[in-house]
Amino acid sequence: MKVPLLGPVSLTGFEHAWFFLFLLAVLLLIGIYVAQQYARRRRVLRFANMEVLERVAPARLSRLRHIPTVLLAASLVLLTTAMAGPTTDIRIPLNRAVVMLVIDISESMASTDVAPNRLAAAQEAGKQFADQLTPAINLGLVAFAANATLLVSPTTNRGAVKSAIDGLQAAPKTATGEGIFTALQAIATVGAVMGGGDGPPPARIVLESDGAENVPLDPNAPQGAFTAARAAKAEGVQISTISFGTPDGTVVYQGATIPVPVDDQTLQEICKITDGEAFHADSLESLKSVYTTLQRQIGYETVKGDASLAWMLLGSVAMAGAVLAGLLLNRRLPA
Repeated sequence: MKVPLLGPVSLTGFEHAWFFLFLLAVLLLIGIYVAQQYARRRRVLRFANMEVLERVAPARLSRLRHIPTVLLAASLVLLTTAMAGPTTDIRIPLNRAVVMLVIDISESMASTDVAPNRLAAAQEAGKQFADQLTPAINLGLVAFAANATLLVSPTTNRGAVKSAIDGLQAAPKTATGEGIFTALQAIATVGAVMGGGDGPPPARIVLESDGAENVPLDPNAPQGAFTAARAAKAEGVQISTISFGTPDGTVVYQGATIPVPVDDQTLQEICKITDGEAFHADSLESLKSVYTTLQRQIGYETVKGDASLAWMLLGSVAMAGAVLAGLLLNRRLPA
């Protein structure tokens, strides 16, 4: 939870939880204070004239004198929490990740069940994805139909990617496995250059397709989609898929209307193999929404960050309040 002026306030994790042992000392101090109050009350009751006692120490002021102690105890608890090192989840931009956008350009992408057609909508949404992705991430582009082509090697030059997306044209057949293998090769190439002493950069494939693979017909064949997915899994590359279109999609081929319903099953299995996430989009707006979600997932990583400042500030305020209240409220009864 983020509080204005204080920042994140979290109790979900602590780097130095053993500091909470100090709370035992706080409990001891509270116990001593309570015992002293009972002893003080016994001494006060020695006054013979209770009317005089009420005039000297009204009940309201008697209750108010506990405020400094309460604030002091609260400040010690808050400062102890700060010393325990509370942590919170912080999203930071990735600076060396590689993302491969793999787009199906088979003839079924000419279906107009998504206006103006599947491929045109995919192009527009893909360019938006390129614009939204964290600038330091290397983005590459692969297009596939009967064969796969690396159109843009991973780069931070978004203009090159968008220009290549604009040039996509539909072609026969669907070789999903070839598209994945081509993306993996591009990732390996740039990883060898960027790796250095920290190892290869994290990588992700975003696969957009609308139909079942037909080159080869068996996705478990050597160049099949499932075989490629297992290769990605072995290399630690997740594949997020977007199935794009509707069950009622059609295309006209040589004067005949051919149904091209969207296929979800194959893409979901690819995600399952690689521990990725499957999305479905049946309109341009939903496709843009999917890309926005992916941008948030891919462009940032979640790390544990320090959340002690808020507790330190609250503890300091409580401590200052205890001192001020002690100066203003505490009055000694006459002996």
